[in-house]
Parts: sequence; C-alpha cells; structure tokens
Amino acid sequence: MFRPSSHLFLAVFVFFGLAHLMPQTAQAAEPLKALIVDGQNNHGVWPVTTQMMKRYLEETKLFTVDVATAAPKGTDPNFKPDFSKYAVVISNFGHGAAPWPEETQKAFEAYVSGGGGFVVIHAADNSFPEWPAYNEMIGLGGWGGRTEKDGPYVYVNKDGELVRDDSKGNGGNHGAQWEFPVIVRDAEHPITKGMPTEWQHTKDELYDHLRGPANNMQVLATAESQVTGRNEPMIFTINYGKGRVFHTPMGHAEYSMECVGFITTLQRGTEWAATGKVTIPIPSDFPTADKTSSRAMPRE
Repeated sequence: MFRPSSHLFLAVFVFFGLAHLMPQTAQAAEPLKALIVDGQNNHGVWPVTTQMMKRYLEETKLFTVDVATAAPKGTDPNFKPDFSKYAVVISNFGHGAAPWPEETQKAFEAYVSGGGGFVVIHAADNSFPEWPAYNEMIGLGGWGGRTEKDGPYVYVNKDGELVRDDSKGNGGNHGAQWEFPVIVRDAEHPITKGMPTEWQHTKDELYDHLRGPANNMQVLATAESQVTGRNEPMIFTINYGKGRVFHTPMGHAEYSMECVGFITTLQRGTEWAATGKVTIPIPSDFPTADKTSSRAMPRE
C-alpha cells in the first residue's frame, strides 16, 4: 500500500509542478516586440534600410517588428506611437527631421527612462538637436547646430584612453566612404563578446567629431578616422534612467547594412537594449581583420 501511494503522490507533484511551469515557458518563448520609427531622413534610402533592419531582426526569431512612419515634412501631429507596447524602439530618422509632437516626446522620455530599450542607427544621431533628453539618450550626436554647448567630443586616443575633449567646434563630420577596420575596445560586454578584436566593415561613412553629453556612456568599439586620426566611437551604449540605449553611427546605405558585422551588431545590440542580455551568436561568416563579409539583401 505504501509504494503505490508514494508513486501517486510523486505523479501528482510532477503534474502540478509542470503545469505551473508551462505558462512561464510559453511566455518566455514569445518574441519581443520591436518598433522602428522613421519617415524623415536626409538619406533617401531610408525606406529600404528600414525594411532591411526589420528583416534582420525578424530573422533571429527573437523579435516581431512594427514600423511607425511620420509624415514626410514638418511636425506630424498624428505621430503618436504607443511605445509602451514594445521592448525596444529603433530610430531610422535622420538629419533635418522635424520635432516630434511634445506629447510624443514626453511619452518617449518616460518610456526610455522607465526601462524601455532604444537603438540609434547612423543619422538618427543627427536628429532633434534642440531636444535635451534626446541628446542625453543618444550620448553623442552631430550636425543640426551641435557645438561645445552640447557637450564634449569623445574619442579614444593612441594610448587607448577615452578622451572627453571640450574644445570649441561643430559636432558631426565624415570623410569619403570607405571600408574600415573596427576595433573592439570592450571584449566582455554582451554585445561585443566573441567578436574578433579587429574586423573589416564594408563601405560606409565613418562619423567623426561627434559630441554630446556622453553621460553614463560605454564605448565598446572604435574606428580610426582618416580625417581626425582619432579612434571614433562606432559601437557604444548609454544608460538613461532605467533604460538601455545601443548606438552605432554605422549604416549609411544598403551596402553598408549588408555587412555581416553591421547585421550582427544590430541584432545583438537590439537584444541587449531590450533585455540586458545577448543570446544571438557570432555567425561563422562574420568579417575578419583581413576580409569584409556581406550578405546581399533581396530587393523587392
């Protein structure tokens, strides 16, 4: 009599234990919701690059991606995404973008400071120079009248030291597009962990003279500018309140975004901004110190 009762008790215990765990497992497996915001960008290729980023993120099976597009000119009074629905927001805005409605700005500030993830891609750091909270979120920016009033230049010197340079001057510049080496400066951060110490990025604009508040900012990788001779930040993060921000100035055009280094950085940076962790592996076709690597994006 004792043995069957023990087995019955064990079976009931296991059943209810598994029943308790099953909803949690199902919930954990649900994709993260991501939102790409776009609509005003000095880069005419932005509708293509938005779709490229959407595809790259959805290919990981970790994300479902929506797109919210503002009117092409002026402040769009109807641009009011519900940021609270998303684990992470990716900006594909650019230079000259009109300010968002004040209500939308405040909602976004609350979203990020409250723990929402934010991803800044290329010319998104040109946007909204007169929005103080946005400048804090992106850490560094360029163009749009940014000067020493907006914060220091930030770069890594020849000795590998992070420099905050308060010199006067405009923020934002780049030379001719070229293939350039990216140097990983923090090999232990979840975004860059496992990347080669040096890898070749495909043809792109290498931003230099970016400046901004640069508070709570961590530089993960740099590239040496042919213009300044400085090691300019190429992959970095910012903590804004409880929110995590991932920022890369790379990604000028579709051929820049076809770089496997960019794709992987976008995917891993977005996962980190959304969750604080990275599970996406470094792919076997990741670029090396001697060779670029690209994946041709099918054109619709």
